[in-house]
Amino acid sequence: MDVQTYVVGDVHGHREELVEALRESELVDDAGDWCGGDAHLWFLGDFVDRGPDGIGVIELVMRLEEQAAEAGGAARTLLGNHEILLLGVHRFGDAEVPREAEGFGPRSFARSWLINGGQPEDQDELTFEHVEWLSTRPLVAHAADHLLLHSDTLEYLGWGEDAGQINRAVHEILAGDDIKEWWEVWRRMTTRYAFRGPDGPDVAEELLAQLGGERIVHGHSVIADQLGIHPAQIDGPFLYADGKVLGVDGGLFAGGPCLVVPLPWQPED
Repeated sequence: MDVQTYVVGDVHGHREELVEALRESELVDDAGDWCGGDAHLWFLGDFVDRGPDGIGVIELVMRLEEQAAEAGGAARTLLGNHEILLLGVHRFGDAEVPREAEGFGPRSFARSWLINGGQPEDQDELTFEHVEWLSTRPLVAHAADHLLLHSDTLEYLGWGEDAGQINRAVHEILAGDDIKEWWEVWRRMTTRYAFRGPDGPDVAEELLAQLGGERIVHGHSVIADQLGIHPAQIDGPFLYADGKVLGVDGGLFAGGPCLVVPLPWQPED
């Protein structure tokens, strides 16, 4: 029997809602501990900012990673752009990011963190163990013949021609102190909507041919924004680009659901 694989979109500090969604999918028990057996669970990043308990989410996922492995399953994580922001503030604070040319004002991780929903408690409670764990998570992965990304962007290709090259390149950046390279990781991962519009299916197909997989799965871009509706109206993931792309960010921070999506996913008839 094939192992069941699940993906979870952006949580943004909403730990209680995450635990409830995982409980409904029978992946954790009433105490929030792993009960999913040999199932595989992937979090697509953005644990922090905009919500009340980003560090609580990180610690929950770190614990589930250990518990799932002990049970013969797996709980794994991609880096989201908000993790890059969290780590950037921790490393560089409000240091100005140099510009190649004149821009519209100063740039710093601290400034962007505040603009994008940064929570002081997340920085206050961030430990060395959290930093080390986050800094070594991949940006690109494969599961159940799907290509897993946080952001719906082609910018990942700026770091390499395959998943291994991309992950190694960014890990080297995050192990260093070049603020401009760090900022470039943040900038690239904030871009979105690469697979929208009439050219979306072709763009998705080209990325799949390059990196592998039968379908792209991403978070980052709230489904409601794609459809022009309120997040509270979302009840499932968003399959688009001729079925080549699946968006799973339910907009939890804005009143939408925490989606735990089994792969492969198909819409109900």
